[in-house]
Amino acid sequence: MALRFEAVGLTHDHNYHFPITQAEMGDALGLTDVHVNRILRSLRAEQLAISDRASVRILDWEGLKALGEFDPTYLHQIKGTAP
Repeated sequence: MALRFEAVGLTHDHNYHFPITQAEMGDALGLTDVHVNRILRSLRAEQLAISDRASVRILDWEGLKALGEFDPTYLHQIKGTAP
């Protein structure tokens, strides 16, 4: 989401508006609310990302990318760099 929001100018200082509940996120990803909560706590504890009810802030783009084995080139964007 960060790269997609960046492409249309909806990020600022690694922050973006993302008003989704953990239950909605779980439904979209096929995960339980409890699992989503654990993952978000883990990302916060590892100082990779922080989320609240309305936004996401990426603290360590390279670390988050490495953890998720994320390759931004599949998005077919010219950049493919950090938000």
